[in-house]
Amino acid sequence: MQQFLTNPHSFLNGHSYLDGSFLCFTNETIPMKRVTFYIDGFNFYYGLRTAKQVDRKWYKAYWIDLVKFFSLFLGEEQVLEKVVYFTASPLNKEKSRHQSALLNANKMINGDRFEVVRGKYISKTIQCPRCNYAILRPEEKKTDVNISIRMLADCVRDTTDVVVIVSGDSDLLPPIEFIQHNYPHKQVRAFFPPSIFSRDISNNIKAHKGKVTMLEKNYNKFLVAQMPHCVTDGNNTYTMPEKWRETS
Repeated sequence: MQQFLTNPHSFLNGHSYLDGSFLCFTNETIPMKRVTFYIDGFNFYYGLRTAKQVDRKWYKAYWIDLVKFFSLFLGEEQVLEKVVYFTASPLNKEKSRHQSALLNANKMINGDRFEVVRGKYISKTIQCPRCNYAILRPEEKKTDVNISIRMLADCVRDTTDVVVIVSGDSDLLPPIEFIQHNYPHKQVRAFFPPSIFSRDISNNIKAHKGKVTMLEKNYNKFLVAQMPHCVTDGNNTYTMPEKWRETS
């Protein structure tokens, strides 16, 4: 006991724990929670596009540093592990160039903290049952599967503590439920892109005492995360598409 009174830390091998209202001393620091954002690129883009049709100010939300943007939502005891962007290259050449400029600029700025996982677009024939008139409509494939597999893999490998799904696609509810059931120590959050909402996902997250964030209510954070019109490292340069500059 004399040793404890003179040196309480050595008495408990470097730690001193006192119950009740007494102070607890420890040499250990509380580990930061690693947060990973999983962006459904198709959902995110079309949410912005729909919001822009209502208010053209949302053009300013297209050309953003995605890592900087989502870092603005972190708490004091959280650290951003990675932003993973799931998408496919559009079949339209102009749209594909715009997407490539955005993603390459983000990769140049953020390095390993930003990752792109690609699915693919296919042309799907849509036929009218009455007149038999047919049109070709591009359809994104594999994105839901890629997001689901990656979220589960990160939980299995213990590379994240907080899973944040950026999508309003209710098809992602099964992997969310799987993580909640099998990895209850992992936190699951949902961010809904502007003009996008899923009642099923929202109800699930709230039922598990998680947080739901409406990005439409965070327009100022989009402005803070805007990138310069030209992003360069001296060797390569990526420029904001002209169509996105209309209100920038």
